[in-house]
Amino acid sequence: MEQSVTQKNFMQKQTTILADLNPMQKPLLIIGIIVSIILFSAIVITADWIQGVLFILGLALGATLLYARFGFTSAFRRLASVGNVQGIQAHLLMFVVSTTLFAIILSNGFSFTGVEPQGYVSPVGISVLVGAFLFGIGMQLGNGCASGTLYNLGGGGSSMIFTLIAFIIGSTLGAYHLPFWTETPSLPPISLAESTGLGFFGGWVVQLLLFGLIYWITLIVAKRKNPPAMKPLAKGSGWKLVFRGAWPLFIAGVILAALNALVLLVRGTPWGITSAFALWGGKTLQAVGVDVSSWGYFSGDAANALSQSVLMDSTSVMNFGIILGAFIAVTAQGNFKPRKIKPGVAGAAIVGGLLMGYGARLAFGCNIGAYFGGISSFSLHGWVWAIMALLGTGVALFLRPLFGMMNPNKNDQFC
Repeated sequence: MEQSVTQKNFMQKQTTILADLNPMQKPLLIIGIIVSIILFSAIVITADWIQGVLFILGLALGATLLYARFGFTSAFRRLASVGNVQGIQAHLLMFVVSTTLFAIILSNGFSFTGVEPQGYVSPVGISVLVGAFLFGIGMQLGNGCASGTLYNLGGGGSSMIFTLIAFIIGSTLGAYHLPFWTETPSLPPISLAESTGLGFFGGWVVQLLLFGLIYWITLIVAKRKNPPAMKPLAKGSGWKLVFRGAWPLFIAGVILAALNALVLLVRGTPWGITSAFALWGGKTLQAVGVDVSSWGYFSGDAANALSQSVLMDSTSVMNFGIILGAFIAVTAQGNFKPRKIKPGVAGAAIVGGLLMGYGARLAFGCNIGAYFGGISSFSLHGWVWAIMALLGTGVALFLRPLFGMMNPNKNDQFC
């Protein structure tokens, strides 16, 4: 009986279910809104309206991630452990939309601010292979990727404090070592649209075919593994469906794709997260007398960022928005409940954060900049990142129990 229920839920891809919602945490919600207004004002005064718009987009990204509990880490873990493909299928829908929007934007060279839009297309070499593999291990130990760390922190995930601090340290160390890794064997940046001569329409067709192939593979995996379904989240009805309850995973994927395209239109580059962590670490070291400006990583625009307010850095501004957007969403749901951190989980969070930070620098991005932004930009390195991160996830499944962390089990009703 239990197996049939699991199969039914999985095949329907039901990620939300009508249920009673917790009372709204109005005092915390008001605090979140007030802090957001104050920070928005400070950003506009310090920088400009463009930075303010990016902050608002960060708020929207954080809220979307929280409302749907949209996972990159969990999607990889569920696939590798029990063959649950719901998360990966949501990624595929997200990529179909983002690839289509990116193709239109990049082919026309249009942006809202007059800046020529550029996708994330990076070299493919040893640094990407090693970095993405380390990131895959790290995100499973840290229980969250780059976006997951930020929105879970805003959502009350206590262990994410350790993950974020370690993430910053690892990213800073990766920035220090990056010149060494960039000298290792590597192919040049390869765009499936521009480097192949196919153009953006041809590249779009190729990527849609790849998405279709992967979707077909997920159907085969689901049929053979018959995995437990994702546990559906509580949703409301009427206006509560939007502001109080959970959002369906696939709708969130479409919204994230549209928001990433808006980021590209506003600042000229896709959504990214981890470059800000290296900047925060660099500024901290600089404040205590370390000459980080001599590092190869902090040159050009990165060098300018060291001497400017952090509110001038678009990635930092968006990261602040993600945290606050998630906080506003979770308090609207009434689910902000920080919990005590177990020693094993804290240890895993630190190790995971270090690996993710270091790996993201080597791989020219994280699950957002390299995976989401890279594939959406037709970059071969985004596809390579996905493969290596999935391999790292497989290794991490053997490491998680050492820290007292559970993996999905094929006999579970939900995962």
